[in-house]
Amino acid sequence: MRTHLAPVTAEPTVADLAAIDAEWPLVAAELDLLDAEITMFYAEDHGGPTVLDWRRLRRAEARVTRAVAELAAGTLAGPHRAA
Repeated sequence: MRTHLAPVTAEPTVADLAAIDAEWPLVAAELDLLDAEITMFYAEDHGGPTVLDWRRLRRAEARVTRAVAELAAGTLAGPHRAA
C-alpha cells in the first residue's frame, strides 16, 4: 500500500483557476480547430470538403497559432478581460 501520496484537494485553487482563465482562449481555438478537422473527415465521405471547409480549417489553424504566440508573449487576454 502506498503511503506517500499527496492529499487530494476537492476544488481548484485560485491560482489554478487563473491559469485556466489565462489559457482559455488557446483552449477555445484548439477546440475550433478540432471541430474543423472533424468536419474535413466527414466531408471526405460526402464528396470532399468544400471551399468553405478549407477556409474554416485555415482560419482555425491561424487562430491557434495567434493564441499560442500571444500566450507565449504573455499578452493573451482571457474571455473577461479588456483587450
